[in-house]
Amino acid sequence: MRREILFSGFGGQGVILASVIVGRAATVYEGLYAVQTQAYGPESRGGASKAEVVISDEPIDYPKALSPDCAVFFSQEAYDKYLRLVKEGGIAIIESDLIPHRRLDMERKLRVYALPLTEIAEKTTGLSLTMNILTVGLLTKLSNVLSEDSIEKAVLDAVPKGTETINLKALRKGFELGEKALKGSFKP
Repeated sequence: MRREILFSGFGGQGVILASVIVGRAATVYEGLYAVQTQAYGPESRGGASKAEVVISDEPIDYPKALSPDCAVFFSQEAYDKYLRLVKEGGIAIIESDLIPHRRLDMERKLRVYALPLTEIAEKTTGLSLTMNILTVGLLTKLSNVLSEDSIEKAVLDAVPKGTETINLKALRKGFELGEKALKGSFKP
């Protein structure tokens, strides 16, 4: 089993933190192999950012995502650049408010979940910056690669002290959205 996950957006959206959480959940709490790589522009905020996590039940021979099974898009630039890489039948999670120009022809081959993730995070926690954690919860339910318990523990390891409660609230909202999507009632 080899699963490739791509997170993409711009600096400040928590792309890299989201990938670190997923990789940590896989290795520390599920005993799997995982490799996390990242690339971002020279700007710490606002520059292009992407991170990849490869998860496997055997040693990983190549650390990059060649054909992601799951991809998260938080910006138009990331969507335009990486959508074509997602494996046919793969999962694409799209921040709909930040990606107004969609390629529906390319999306037809994917399982697409487009939601105003930032808005949902803000309504859930009062903080738009919890959008990345909410999305990790959504991805966890949709991909069925890692358990909710492992992801929760990895979130608690990774988020700043004092923010655990709010981040768990965002994560659980993501689980809830994922559960609704799996049942065919995907509404925020």
